[in-house]
Amino acid sequence: MLSVKGFCVLVVGFFLFPFGVYAQDFVWTPGLERAYEDLQKLKVQSARQALVKESSRNGVRIFLDDYADMLTLVTSDDEQVFADRSDREDERIDALKTLDDKSPWQRVLQAEVRLHWAFAKLKFGKEVSASWDVIRAYKLLTTNQKKFPDFLPTYKSLGTLHIMVGSVPDNYSWVASLLGLRGTIQQGQQELQRAQQDARFGLETQLIDLMVRAYVLKFSDADGRALQRLVKDNPDNGLLHFFGATIEQKNGHSEQALSFLAKRPTGPAYLAMPIVDNILGDIYLQKGQYGNASSHFQQFLNAYKGRNFVKDSYYKLFLCHWLGNDRSGQNEDKAKAFLQKVTTVGRTTVEADKAAQKFAEAYSKQGASPNQKALMRARLASDGGFTDSALAYLRTYNEAKFASLAEKAEYNYRMGRIYQRRNDADAAVPYLTRSLMLSESGEGRQQLSFGATAALQLGYIYQQKNDRSRARSFFQKALSFKHHEYKNSVDNKAKAALSQL
Repeated sequence: MLSVKGFCVLVVGFFLFPFGVYAQDFVWTPGLERAYEDLQKLKVQSARQALVKESSRNGVRIFLDDYADMLTLVTSDDEQVFADRSDREDERIDALKTLDDKSPWQRVLQAEVRLHWAFAKLKFGKEVSASWDVIRAYKLLTTNQKKFPDFLPTYKSLGTLHIMVGSVPDNYSWVASLLGLRGTIQQGQQELQRAQQDARFGLETQLIDLMVRAYVLKFSDADGRALQRLVKDNPDNGLLHFFGATIEQKNGHSEQALSFLAKRPTGPAYLAMPIVDNILGDIYLQKGQYGNASSHFQQFLNAYKGRNFVKDSYYKLFLCHWLGNDRSGQNEDKAKAFLQKVTTVGRTTVEADKAAQKFAEAYSKQGASPNQKALMRARLASDGGFTDSALAYLRTYNEAKFASLAEKAEYNYRMGRIYQRRNDADAAVPYLTRSLMLSESGEGRQQLSFGATAALQLGYIYQQKNDRSRARSFFQKALSFKHHEYKNSVDNKAKAALSQL
């Protein structure tokens, strides 16, 4: 029989904790903690094994189940798997909505699921649906911030979204405002710094912060050192090694990227990532090791089931044979066969595939002059940070040796970027300025990417020199170019730089 004391405890408990029934809705059990750590390391199989032992009503398990699906989808790019699992987004959102809405986790985990699927949908060319997921996630996170301002996990994704909104070009800012999206780069950076103090999501937030700096803002030497420490301190984290490599490659440090990939944990415990062979192919192509590069591109195409980076890989196989030395002419024939594939396979969702398609179409119409081989070798070497090789490729050339305005603009752009990567800004400025001028005149308007990218780099140079007026004018100039294959990334970076000024 229940004692009077026991009855009183129950009554007090009922009134003090009327929603105690929801106490188990969002619980990070030891098993779920291990599953989250495994997912961060790309150990998806062991994470799934841990998840099946947990309550299916626990919101944390629902979130981690979704995390596992997202990793599988974005690493495989398998359209059949995407089609089979696409219903799970609504199922999980509906399940999370039934849980305790007085918990700070309820809206955060809904937003995380929305963002998982936005990321996946972008990979599969579902841009409109992905955009609505981002908008819904943003509104969930801003509501959660108002209700629970001290809840740090909110700021991991909210900070990222505020940076993205803050870097939207001016001619599109009205769209963001109309949709209720507001934020600045400075605000987002402060929120990411705050989220890094969270014990659970701190590591993931550090990686996100570095990725934002690499792909939206300006990646500094200090950022590079921070990335290297992060990867070194987590030797069994496959995700860190992979994104560390992509960040370093993006910023012209392909030798460091190669080191990260060489030291990445591998084996049956880790999720297969065919895209790694595409990245390795890129690096060996930049180094001029065409046989090695070709082998990795072929391995990627053999293992990969998606449609992104397929055009890019066939284009790079073309380059391996086109740039390789072969007096018999057999390499040229093989090269052309690969280039013909570019226009018939894959899709143009990512910028690399768009660039491959543009090159293939131009080549089919007018071919390529012998000088373009030198420009291409210099471009690849410079992009990888191999500036000694890049200069050697162009040592016997000057602008007068190039016939078309497009080639003249590219020559000057390549020389400017080489010197810029060698930290010789004074030598870089005349070349980049000349490239910009050529790109704005006559035939050069067909090569708008050189003008836009030259203007962006000039903006960075004058920003570093603390010449704010010139920096601002060049960033605005970069935004003024209307049609080129790198417009999204150039505009985002230019707008972000203007916001920082």
